[in-house]
Amino acid sequence: MDKWSIGVFASIDAGLGVKLEVVRELGIHTIQLHTPSPSTRTQQHANEFAAKLRDYGIEITTLFLGFDGESYASIAITADTVGFVPKATRAARLAEAKQISEFAKLLNVTAIGSHIGFVPHDTKSAEYGEVVSTIQELAAHLKENGQALHLETGQESVEGLLGFISATGCDNIFINFDPANLILYGIGDPIGNLKKVAKFVRGVHCKDAIATTGKPGVDWGSEVPFGKGQVDAEAFLRTLNEIGYEGALTIEREIPEEPSRQKEEIAGAVRLIEQVKKKVLG
Repeated sequence: MDKWSIGVFASIDAGLGVKLEVVRELGIHTIQLHTPSPSTRTQQHANEFAAKLRDYGIEITTLFLGFDGESYASIAITADTVGFVPKATRAARLAEAKQISEFAKLLNVTAIGSHIGFVPHDTKSAEYGEVVSTIQELAAHLKENGQALHLETGQESVEGLLGFISATGCDNIFINFDPANLILYGIGDPIGNLKKVAKFVRGVHCKDAIATTGKPGVDWGSEVPFGKGQVDAEAFLRTLNEIGYEGALTIEREIPEEPSRQKEEIAGAVRLIEQVKKKVLG
């Protein structure tokens, strides 16, 4: 894979990503794949999907975890439902994540992406320790499969995320940096925060947003097409170049209910990224 290969967040059968046929039509050659439904996580489906990927000339860079019951309807609902923090679903999701790791192995995927959820602020609390232990167990399983865990930015400060990674003591936990999430969740400046986590960044989302006019951290900001919001696309790519990031630039645009618009806006993002790449890389 060449430096900064343009990618897109995609889906086989469900979720927020675009369909594989759209990826091919747009001339994109890398994807982050949203977790397929349980019925398709089989050897047969893996073989069929891998064959289609080879035919289309597409490589999976990351398989992203997604679970039933997660909702991003509001920040408060996100805190109650997303990731490994909600106690009622934690054990089941850990077990499912391990199963998804096995499916990823069938596809020769070496990176598993995930939101942790809203990690408790009290790092000495029992609950914090339980979440750390959960991620340690998941990371150990992934390591056995030759995989790394890429935790997505957004639901906690980057300082909190760095502290959490340190608390696990695992050497196969890294970061998928989503600049728009920092704006959507009211975390702070994407560029400054990217520099803080530089050594852990193994994946990125090219996604954009506008901050809320309400209360940051309580009210959502608004996701917009890449290049139309408060993520400075050129500054973002220049900073990625400065920190030595060479992986894929994965476009994420979460409007699956409007497929034609989603396709059009992803195509616009591809054009913008190509333009900025030429400016930054020469």
